[in-house]
Amino acid sequence: MYPNMSEEAIAEACAVCRQNCNCKSCMRLDGPLKKKYKSEINITDAEKLEYSKYILQALLPYLKQFNDHQMMEKQMEANIQGIASTEIEILPAICSKNERVYCNNCRTSIVDLHRSCPHCSYELCLICCREIRDGNLQGGGDDVVMEYLDRGLKYLHGGEPITSLRKLKSTLKPEKLVFEWKAEENGSIPCPPKRLNGCGCGLLELRCLFKEKNWVEKLVKEAEELAEVHNLMIVNLNPGEQCPFCREINETDGGNEGVRKAASRDHSNDNYLYSPKASKIQDGYLKHFQWHWGRGDPVIVSDVLEGTTGLSWEPMVMWRAFRQIKNTNHDLRLEVNALDCLDWCELDVNIHQFFKGYLEGRFDSSSWPQILKLKDWPPSTLFEKCLPRHNFEFITALPFKEYTHPCNGFLNVSVKLPKDTKKPDMGPKTYIAYGVAQELGRGDSVTKLHCDMSDAVNILVHTAEVIITPQQLAKIEEMKKAHRAQDHRELCRLVKDDHKFANEIVDKKGSAGTTQKFANSPVPPESFELKELDTESKHDFSSEDKVINHVAGENGICKRNKGVEGKRKRGKLATKNSVIDLMGEDSNGSNEEKHKCISIGDEDESKSVYVDVIEDYSELAKEDIVFKEVECEDGGALWDIFRRQDVPKLQEYLKKHFQEFRHIHCSPLQGVVHPIHDQTFYLTLKHKKKLKEEYGIEPWTFVQKLGDAVFIPAGCPHQVRNLKSCIKVALDFVSPENVGECIRLTEEFRELPPNHRANEDKLEVKKMSLYGISQAVQDLKKLTGVVQMKKIE
Repeated sequence: MYPNMSEEAIAEACAVCRQNCNCKSCMRLDGPLKKKYKSEINITDAEKLEYSKYILQALLPYLKQFNDHQMMEKQMEANIQGIASTEIEILPAICSKNERVYCNNCRTSIVDLHRSCPHCSYELCLICCREIRDGNLQGGGDDVVMEYLDRGLKYLHGGEPITSLRKLKSTLKPEKLVFEWKAEENGSIPCPPKRLNGCGCGLLELRCLFKEKNWVEKLVKEAEELAEVHNLMIVNLNPGEQCPFCREINETDGGNEGVRKAASRDHSNDNYLYSPKASKIQDGYLKHFQWHWGRGDPVIVSDVLEGTTGLSWEPMVMWRAFRQIKNTNHDLRLEVNALDCLDWCELDVNIHQFFKGYLEGRFDSSSWPQILKLKDWPPSTLFEKCLPRHNFEFITALPFKEYTHPCNGFLNVSVKLPKDTKKPDMGPKTYIAYGVAQELGRGDSVTKLHCDMSDAVNILVHTAEVIITPQQLAKIEEMKKAHRAQDHRELCRLVKDDHKFANEIVDKKGSAGTTQKFANSPVPPESFELKELDTESKHDFSSEDKVINHVAGENGICKRNKGVEGKRKRGKLATKNSVIDLMGEDSNGSNEEKHKCISIGDEDESKSVYVDVIEDYSELAKEDIVFKEVECEDGGALWDIFRRQDVPKLQEYLKKHFQEFRHIHCSPLQGVVHPIHDQTFYLTLKHKKKLKEEYGIEPWTFVQKLGDAVFIPAGCPHQVRNLKSCIKVALDFVSPENVGECIRLTEEFRELPPNHRANEDKLEVKKMSLYGISQAVQDLKKLTGVVQMKKIE
């Protein structure tokens, strides 16, 4: 029950006294925790004063920008009405305090001024208003549909699909039906037609959400006056500088304690990440954190669990602690929703069987590791209620609570929202997934490449190593060969099916025809090689085949259909004592030929083309072996985090090579809407090597160990692969340093198709910023005199 406690420690103080008792009654007794939980941080008035200055300094530029946009719309309204801007009377919008108001066109949250239809309540944000007047509306448009088809179990492991092939009916770039929605000559905007979700009647009127007249203008004036009084200058950190705090640590400790090497970029000073131990974080370390955090670097704090009560994060302990609140009664859920990482489909699984597979491993009917991820358990909105003790344990473990505390982190902008407003879901969230050390290539336990709208901290709280026998490893290597052969076979088939396109590539002369061919392709023609094929040439099934078509859902996954022909067998659990004869053929064969020559076109005009498909994996295999040998026993998850300045090149690489990646039902990607926000890519060791060779960039790569807290800055694309079965708990927050990046991402998300998983603005960072700077102004007014009086005393 308590593997980390000795008998002597238990004799000194029992688990109940230590508040880490694992029995169901104690774990569900959350009453005494609430008072302790809310009084976790003690901040002096002097610290509050400095933090308020810091917030004001960071957020003032965005407040002024927000106000400028509102003033522009006010002036436009004055021109429409033919009066002075000071004479405008703006009517308040009809909505409650806890209601979120979104733009009906781009789904961006509306903070204050916007335009609304008096007849149908259609609402339009100021950004869309400007774009309509400019004739360049970016947000909105039609949904994007991408079909992914279940091609059978054999296809998942290198076999042929169970039916014939045809072209997919996928819309990669939707047409924006806004050509008829134009502003009037005087700048007024009509309500859009019904097919654009408006009523087409009348003009949109200017409305406001804040009840106090000109509240934002007054806030800007007060903030500027205080900034001048306190002599607050906006200081941009120079990434070329060496951190003065790291230099002091190196000189003091005589080594690299406190930093962790995570990259090998040439002529770069950011290959090392700040990585202090939790026990060594003292007064003054916050400024060290802020130096690295301010320039967009991830931070890793190790051993954060050492300062907690020691409550167990064992899966079955969490299961006993879990409670589902339903009509005040405890209703135990025996099945949970899990995600299969091989075909990226959801399935229902018994919770006990899931956790047994977490500890012992699980294999499908083809003897391939079945990697499952638990989906939203317990729901993040109920984490504190369902697991009160674990929630307290997690909050206690958080480092730099000034930023991360979800209730009273003074530098956490997300806590500045008024109590009576509806707040975004910032967590905590649990991530429970199987994992194996070997990179499988397909079905790995991964969180695919994505970019969060806010900052986040992720703590690894539990790991379990699944032992794979040599026989099973041999079978895995044999199946990986079949996977690579299938990749090669499908690409060659695609090239042959579209010989006209291949001829255009081989004869690339820059003709008008070639240019038109790429007009709707996500990749420019100059960056294409032979293996980057036309997005219109895809595998699919004929309409008469009895196969279920799946459309990628809101989260880029689909629900597995139990009625599909060739139904998958549920995976079987592996036991520690079971040894299955899976050796098969010798897996140590010679390297396959790297280049394959094929002929395309008619016999008289055929062209020999070399397709670079099957790579030489020998060097990659060596690197993987070395990687596994140097990993320590407590390593749980492999992280790759990309720098913000490398995002354009990363996107180019993914657009160029997208057909080499697979997604739902293990089908090749049908296209790319946004290479990062789609969350459909995971860069394997092979792809990371190619990325550096072709574009000269690489991520920060490191292993998250048990007890490591990883800080991920907003705007940094990242991906994770579990090397063991892992339980991680993550929390979102918004730091003053990264508000600008959060706003940039919000404006980037609004340009995505309406049904895209990342389209909706759930963070409302602009609203947070306004209230954050308002609170800072109030605190500065109140604390300045108090702190001065204390100094005199």
